This record gives sequence, C-alpha cells and structure tokens, in this order.
Amino acid sequence: MTAPTGNDAFHPDLPDPPGGPAGPGPSRRRVHHVRADALDGDTAQSGGMRRFAAISGARVGSERIWMGQTHVAPSTASADHHHGASETAIHVISGHPEFVFLDDGSGDGADGGAGGGAGAPREVRLRTGPGDYVFVPPYVPHREENPDPDEEAVVVIARSTQEAIVVNLPSLFTRKSES
Repeated sequence: MTAPTGNDAFHPDLPDPPGGPAGPGPSRRRVHHVRADALDGDTAQSGGMRRFAAISGARVGSERIWMGQTHVAPSTASADHHHGASETAIHVISGHPEFVFLDDGSGDGADGGAGGGAGAPREVRLRTGPGDYVFVPPYVPHREENPDPDEEAVVVIARSTQEAIVVNLPSLFTRKSES
C-alpha cells in the first residue's frame, strides 16, 4: 500500500465524494488525518516561538476550529500578543512553559493566580507542566516563556476560529485602541 499524498491522508481505497475530488467545496464527508510530520509552518508567528498548523480551513476545510502545535525554544519568551476574537485552549505536551498576563484585579482567583481584589494591574505567571491545560480568553494579551535552559516546550493549541489569529503587541499592557 502506498502512503497517501496531499494536504491530508485520506484512505486510499475510498472513492471521491459526489462531484469529484473537489466536491462542493472542501471535503466535509471524510475524516481527515494530518500526520505529525506534515504540520504546516506557514502560519501566523510571534517572535520566540514557532507555530505549526495541523487543522485549519486551508488544510482540511474546518470552519470553526484551528489546531496545531507551538514550540518555544529553551530560555526563550514569545513576543507579547493576543489572538483576537479566538478562544484558545492549550495542552502542554512537554517542557514547563509559563504563561504570563496582566491581572486587573477583577478575577476570582480560581485560575491559580488571577484575582484578589482591585488595584493596579499586576503580572501573573502560570507555571505549567506536561498534561496541564490553559485557557486564554479572546483579546487577552499574554506571552509564553520557556525558562528551561535545555528543554524545548511543546504545546498543542486549539482555537475557536478557522485560522490562527496572532496580533503581536508592544507590551502586555495595551489600551483597547491599540489591539
């Protein structure tokens, strides 16, 4: 049996959908398989990290989700950024990445670091490890850091938009008009 080719690995014995291989728009009648060695690095980037798309509208025809991997090199921090209207879920695969954001004091403290009353915004650092999950709400400025001098940090990212949205920022503290 030969390995499937193209953007995703359809089962080679399945017939094309009605209307030919292209069908009516992206194929939505098949399960798509994106191999680990077929991730696409041609996606929005922030300094200090590399993002790779696995599931996207361009690659598999997804309409409401983007999914991929992010790699943060040892002793590196990403640029400050947010992901627009996307909700972002993160699953830590390896390493001990840290997620840094500003807490305005309005949170309830239930997320392991934010909240605790009114006052000046303060930087919060969430330290994570393999198996942990992180949720980043829309438009929340943040950055990823990998303080380990030897080990790369790898995370799986899922976003609620079809494509990866990355808005790089000059700092974590931005006024609404700057983002």
